[in-house]
Amino acid sequence: MTRYPASFRSIAAYLKSGGLIAYPTESCYGLGCDPLNRSAVRKLLRLKQRPQAKGLILIASDYRQLARYLQPLNESGQARLKADGAKAITYLMPVKKTAPRWLCGSHDTLAVRLTAHPLARQLCRGVKSALVSTSANLSGMRPAKTYAQCQSLFGKQVWVLPGCVGKRKIPSRILAWADGRTIR
Repeated sequence: MTRYPASFRSIAAYLKSGGLIAYPTESCYGLGCDPLNRSAVRKLLRLKQRPQAKGLILIASDYRQLARYLQPLNESGQARLKADGAKAITYLMPVKKTAPRWLCGSHDTLAVRLTAHPLARQLCRGVKSALVSTSANLSGMRPAKTYAQCQSLFGKQVWVLPGCVGKRKIPSRILAWADGRTIR
C-alpha cells in the first residue's frame, strides 16, 4: 500500500490551522478539511462554489471518529455502518444538538461514511479525525481523478496528497439511515 510522504502530524497540524487537502477516495479525489474548523469549511465551500445549505459528507476510519457528531448507535448500528461503508454507502444520520450546523447545511441529518478506500482510511486514522469529504471539483463540474488534475484545478490553495482513486465509477450511494430510502 502507498504511504503518504508527509507525516500525519504535519497533515493534522495543517488541517487544524484551517488548511484544505485533496486525497484519493473510492471514485475520485476528495476535497477535505477539519470538520470542526468553521473557517476551513467556509473556505472549502467558497473554493468549490458550493452552497452551505447542501451540507457536507464526513468520512472516517471508524465509528469513534463520527460519534461526537451523531446520535448514539448500538453495536448492530455500528456494524451496519461499517459493512455498508465497504460498499461505498453514505448515510444521512441524525445528529447531536452539538453537531456543527455548518456541516449539516439546511438538514437535521449529517452525511457520513466509514471509508473503505485504503489511503482515505489511513489518512483518517493518521490524523485521528473524521474529515469533510466532498468531490474535488467546482460545483457542477466533473470531479478530479488524479493528483495532476487536483494540482491544476486548485494550485497552492490545497495540499494535494498522492495516490490512486478506487475502481468505483460513480460516487457513493446516499441513503437515509432511518428507512433506507435512496437519496442519490
